[in-house]
Amino acid sequence: MNELFEYSDNQIEQIPVDFVRYLYNSVHWNSRLIGIKGGRGTGKTTLLLQYLRESGLHAPEAVYLSLDDLYFTTHTVTDTVAAIYKRGGKVVVLDEVHKYAGWAREVKNLYDRYSDLQIIFTGSSIIDIAKEEADLSRRAVLYELHGLSYREYLHLAHDIRFDSIPLQGMLNNGRELRSAFPKEFRPLKYFKAYLEHGYYPFFTEDPDTYAKRLQQVVRMTVEFDMAELKGFDVRNAGKLLQLLGIVAQSVPFKPNISKLADKTGIHRNSLVNYLHYLQRARLVHLLYPAGKSTSTLQKPEKLFLNNPNLATVLSSAKPNTGNLRETFMISQLRVKHRVHHPASGDFLVDEKYTLEVGGPSKTGKQIAGIESAFLVADDLELPTAGQIPLWLFGFLY
Repeated sequence: MNELFEYSDNQIEQIPVDFVRYLYNSVHWNSRLIGIKGGRGTGKTTLLLQYLRESGLHAPEAVYLSLDDLYFTTHTVTDTVAAIYKRGGKVVVLDEVHKYAGWAREVKNLYDRYSDLQIIFTGSSIIDIAKEEADLSRRAVLYELHGLSYREYLHLAHDIRFDSIPLQGMLNNGRELRSAFPKEFRPLKYFKAYLEHGYYPFFTEDPDTYAKRLQQVVRMTVEFDMAELKGFDVRNAGKLLQLLGIVAQSVPFKPNISKLADKTGIHRNSLVNYLHYLQRARLVHLLYPAGKSTSTLQKPEKLFLNNPNLATVLSSAKPNTGNLRETFMISQLRVKHRVHHPASGDFLVDEKYTLEVGGPSKTGKQIAGIESAFLVADDLELPTAGQIPLWLFGFLY
């Protein structure tokens, strides 16, 4: 037990707090049971270690436990937390819960047993707590952590600091936005680098190995995390990686399920399910038409990679510029907004705003006559009459 305490304190003391993610100030930290899920590499562990450091508590009052530690091959979470509680425990963080069998039932029992103990857990984005053996959905306050926005990347990589900008203000206040940025700010200077390697916070550890690490993240997600999904046959992991490679060279596109099935060897009846699995793993994003209910069996209208960094890593050829534009847009919009495929244009946001994305010479022909429609242009530094810079959507969170 003392070794756990020593490890926890070391992890907490070493964590930097000069940069915190967008989600930090949105979490209701006084809740008794908090869950934070997200894709691999998005920074869930760092977020919670920062919370523990800011609390000023040390073991045994506040303890960080990683459930993929070998310790938990011979000890249960229930017995471990009980021992911590008896020694004065107030806050327990359970990291990587999806790697511990039966975690939901044990967390539920601990929540019910210790009314003055705060429990915070992290897990893969594949977790659906409403479908776990013990339903925690009525007890836990659940959040999801996405990758870095362009705004966060500028802060972390270059110490350039700005507040986030709400979508409505972004669309309707072009003149005010022009004055919100200093004249010396050059937003396009770092934008290409963000599209290539700025979405996952681990780029700071060793930029030269970022691509290799991201490939490992994808492989680990498919081969290990997705094994937790009911209905997923791990023997198809290799085919799923092949599917991602095909998607990377084609997206965004309207998927032809029969052709994808032929190319990958995955039965067409399973392929739509597998696309949903990839979305839950935050490797792809499926876009559906507005006004229609979404079901697991429904074929998406358009298929995207989860973020532009994946396009750089997974594609054998240089990613298409139009591909990167739209992938960037969907990755930034979906964090706080509902996004659908419109009849005209590229994206329908919150069933109200229609967005058409293109290069600097793009016209608004496709969205002419549509109410609340906007043209989003790449390679544009500041808003102009009728055009919003693409990079600006990286300031939504």
